[in-house]
This record gives sequence, structure tokens and C-alpha cells, in this order.
Amino acid sequence: MDFKQLQSFVSVVKYKSFTQAAKQLYISQPTISAHINQLEEELGKRLILRTTKSIELTPIGQEIYSYAINILDMKNRMVSVCQSQAKKIIHVGASTIPSAYILPEILAEFGSKNADTYFSLHQNNSQGIVDGLKEGLFDIGLIGMKVEDETITCIPFFQDHMVLISPVNEHYLNLKQQNTNIEQLLKEPIILREKGSGSKKSVDHFLEQLGILDNDLNNVARINDQEAIKNLVAGGLGISILSEMAARNFIVEKRVLDFSLENYGMHRDLYLIYRKNYIRKSYVQSFIHFLLKKYNES
Repeated sequence: MDFKQLQSFVSVVKYKSFTQAAKQLYISQPTISAHINQLEEELGKRLILRTTKSIELTPIGQEIYSYAINILDMKNRMVSVCQSQAKKIIHVGASTIPSAYILPEILAEFGSKNADTYFSLHQNNSQGIVDGLKEGLFDIGLIGMKVEDETITCIPFFQDHMVLISPVNEHYLNLKQQNTNIEQLLKEPIILREKGSGSKKSVDHFLEQLGILDNDLNNVARINDQEAIKNLVAGGLGISILSEMAARNFIVEKRVLDFSLENYGMHRDLYLIYRKNYIRKSYVQSFIHFLLKKYNES
């Protein structure tokens, strides 16, 4: 059994045709047939039922197909890892705020000093990045929540402040002029982030301090994308609590009003995470040192 046989088998199943599989793999149809026959002979089982009109998998063929997919996927991952090492590619997973407001600056600065190092970026919520790191998809992660996991090193590197924003209209302008307290503002229609994000955890902790339950809020929407949230607030749907970094451009442009939460200690750390007891490539370690040094100095 070899990879070519498995690739031919998977392609025949995928395209439901020996002819199409041959075209996709750039080999002859007899070669495809030979690979399938060799695989069936070695396993001692019929995998594919061939008729003049269709191709169907036998029950054992369906099971072997799932195994073949996994084997080929593992093979591709091994090749990718070796290629990444040769090209000095750092795989970074980042939640929304680090991805949009931290990485553009830090990657440009690091890249100007390390022209032979490249980055592969993936954005998800904080929990998604943690899961991806544990699965080996990333070398490092930048997220908005603290991780309590003995297999992961979690280091705070930046402090992000939170702010309540509202539409710009007469109602909210009056509330701002009257210095309306936050508890009263939280009775307004509110847009929240999705579960799993660091921002949502910060908001949950804030509400807990005020003795307010999530169900007590007039939640009109739960949105993943912070840009969408800002636009909805500016459009008059309701208020929201976001990272000050994310909301800053809308505040400066006077598209939303901002209500300070400094008296409530509404800030959160952004964290660098990586796997413990894992040998990191020298250029990954260099980037970690560069990131921590830059923000510790600032």
C-alpha cells in the first residue's frame, strides 16, 4: 500500500468517476484502475462497486475512505511542516483586537528587521485560538483572555481599556450631558459579543460586579464582528461595550458617543500564549522576545 493508491482511491470517490480522477491526478485511467485493484487485493476487500452508470462504495469501502482521508491529510501536514521550517514561517493565531490593532504594527516592524521571516495569520475568537494552539495549528497565539491550562504558557503583554458606546442622537446626548450612571445606561437596548471572545468575558465580569445578570439586559443582538457592532450602534440599534482601541475611530469621527468606564476598572490584558515543553524554532522565539520587549518598554 502506498500514497498513490490511496490518492487514486480518494479521487475516484470524490469525483465518482475513474476518468475524472485520472484527469485531476494527471495520470491515465488504467493506472487509476491498477491502483484501486492493488489496494483491494492487499486489503482483501472490495472497496468500490462499479457499474456502467455509477460508482458506489461498499460498507467497508466507506470506512477505508475515512481512513485514507486522514492518512493523506497527515502526510500533507508533515510536508507542510517541513516546508514551513525551510521558509521560516511563523503561524500566528489571533483574536479580533490583536489581529486588527496589534499585529499590523508589530509585524511590519519585525518584518523590516527580519526579511527572511514570514507570517501565516488566522483570526478567531480567543477560545478558538486556544483550541487551535493545543491542536498544533499555531506557533503562538494573541488573545484577550487568561488561560488556565497547565500545557500553555500565558503572558500578559498589553492592557486594553473598554468603553461603552451609544448612537449619536438627542436621547443619548442628553444622557451624556446629565452624566447618567452606567447602571441606568445598561437598561438601554444593547449589542453583545459572542461567547468565547475575551471581550465578552470582560463584559460578563463587569456585569457581575454590578450585580447584573446577562438575562437582565435588553439584548437586541449578539454579533461576532466588532466592525459590524460599531456600525449597528452608529445606526441607532443600541449601545455596546467594546475595546477602546476598536471604537476609537468611530469616537474621533463622532459617529458614536463614548461613556467612560474607568471608574469601574474596565480594562483587560491581552495575552501571548504558546505551548509549554515544546521546542520552539529559533525565529519563533526571536519574535516572542521582540513582542514582549516592545510592549514592556511602552
